[in-house]
Amino acid sequence: MDSRYVREDRSKAGVILIMALCIAALFTWIMYERADAASRAELQEHLAEEVLRFHVLANSDSEEDQSLKIKVRDSVLAFLEENMPETDSASETTAWAREHIDAIEEVGRDTVAASGADQTVSAAVTTCWFPDKSYGDITFPAGNYEALRIEIGAAKGHNWWCVLYPSLCFLDTTNAVVPEEGKQKLKNVLTEEEYAEVTATSDFEISWFFFGEK
Repeated sequence: MDSRYVREDRSKAGVILIMALCIAALFTWIMYERADAASRAELQEHLAEEVLRFHVLANSDSEEDQSLKIKVRDSVLAFLEENMPETDSASETTAWAREHIDAIEEVGRDTVAASGADQTVSAAVTTCWFPDKSYGDITFPAGNYEALRIEIGAAKGHNWWCVLYPSLCFLDTTNAVVPEEGKQKLKNVLTEEEYAEVTATSDFEISWFFFGEK
């Protein structure tokens, strides 16, 4: 056989082999991504059952409105710290927040009024969608979570949020240290694998939050 044809056949065979390997690699990657997505979804659903988040939305991104948001945050957290009893589950914390939602809303309104602003304040325990977020050294995958949500004015500005149960809120944004007691409660309600996933550096990395993302 002509050596030229032999070389061509070998070249074609090489191309076919490379294409087959690429297809196999792509198939493996697709299956991995599907499995990974299913695992994240399962983790998110479990987390959503075990936490209650706290969400404060500013009227706008103006310096005044963002400052007012922080004042409302601080006053409401102070009220919760003083009045909310120690609970053993997210459902208990959620139930208490629902029962006292009028008082929580009044704290926010009084804070706004004391600041001389003319903005409405509404509070509710509701289900909100959150993107992938990292809080301190804990990562929460995107999904729907129940949250104590406070809206100031048009609620179009950057928001602030943390986790009320278990108690993971921190105000020291420089060090961003999550309370160990809250982390232990979270660890107690998750499997070892789930806790390792939310506390490890992961692929669904975060840019999160606290006084930043919309």
